[in-house]
Amino acid sequence: MYRQLMNEQELQLNQHLAAEKARYQQMALTLDRRSFATQIRNADPKVALVAWRNSYDLVGALSLMPDNMPLLPQTRDFPILTGGPDKLHILTGGLVMTRYGPVLIATRTDQLATLIERFVNAAITAMMLTIVLTLALGYLFSKAILRRLVQYNRLSRRIEKGEYSTRLPVSWRQDEFDMLARKFNRVLDTLEDNLHAVRGATDNIAHDLRTPLSHLRIGLEQLPSKPAHELDEACAILTEELDHCLATFDAMLSLTRIEEGQQTLELQPLSLHAICQDLYEMAEAMAELKEQQLTLQLGDDATVTGDKYLLFQALFNLVDNAIKYSGEGAQVHIVQQGKQIIIRDNGPGIVDEAKDKVFDRLVRLDPSRHHKGTGLGLSLVKAIISRHNGRISLQDAQPGLMVVIDF
Repeated sequence: MYRQLMNEQELQLNQHLAAEKARYQQMALTLDRRSFATQIRNADPKVALVAWRNSYDLVGALSLMPDNMPLLPQTRDFPILTGGPDKLHILTGGLVMTRYGPVLIATRTDQLATLIERFVNAAITAMMLTIVLTLALGYLFSKAILRRLVQYNRLSRRIEKGEYSTRLPVSWRQDEFDMLARKFNRVLDTLEDNLHAVRGATDNIAHDLRTPLSHLRIGLEQLPSKPAHELDEACAILTEELDHCLATFDAMLSLTRIEEGQQTLELQPLSLHAICQDLYEMAEAMAELKEQQLTLQLGDDATVTGDKYLLFQALFNLVDNAIKYSGEGAQVHIVQQGKQIIIRDNGPGIVDEAKDKVFDRLVRLDPSRHHKGTGLGLSLVKAIISRHNGRISLQDAQPGLMVVIDF
């Protein structure tokens, strides 16, 4: 703004002096010497201050002509003394050559200096006010940020103390702090869900192992009183109960190793045709014992890369569950088409709200608790399928359950 103001004032000054120069040059060409002098004497000092030295004296608004004045459009500043309240004025001007000699044309520019000084003072004042306002707003903004950080810190201490239901507030601003709060809240949601899962797993372990451990304790107490011919049978029963407990812990360890990627897979190309045929042959006798109809339907063959033992274990677990829980006389179908395998039965099925829950560790739906098991089978199945880049989902077969696996 300062630069533009200076350029504009300089342009107006040059245009004004150029116009006066052209006017007096024209007057010198059209008027005689006396008329020219009269025009200079009658010049309006508010327009321009003009001085011309004729043969006798200096004519015009000035009482002297400074030395070394340049020819217009070149200009030079010079001071003059007046009798008014402002005794010292600053003029800017130059000489114009006419046929009657040089004419000095000048105009006051001290008002411009005053204007520039006022502009500079106003700019400095505005800058100071801006700095003060910026500091004040910065202080308030930093206090607001600090207040939110203090609040987050206080809530974090509550979470450290075990209050996992605590959540960070999300404001209407939708700024970076709110983005951080939402992400942190999602982490807390996951943490709380995991803690609930751990508590549920602990409860399930206590529930599932309490019965066999109680049987072990009672059996051990009764061993001394049993006759010799019953000892072998009693020991076999106790061993079976102990094997069930060990199988639960082995399954938990295997699940952890598979989920964490700690178990090395023996990868090889596997034909889904061959795996499904092996499943059918292995499960056919089990289905016959329960008077069930087991069918195999093969489509286009597909090859997947995986661990043959683990993959067969996961798929057999699904077929075994279908046979075990669909009831006597049920129909169980193994369907393979490309890289999709479907295991479908017409049993009681699973309610929708439990379809995701059954993949959690040690979860056994109430109707299945009279069957012997660890509650880890479907968790292992999901972990194995995931390690083989597959997806597993449970759907209604209407009636029954349909397990869909996509590789």
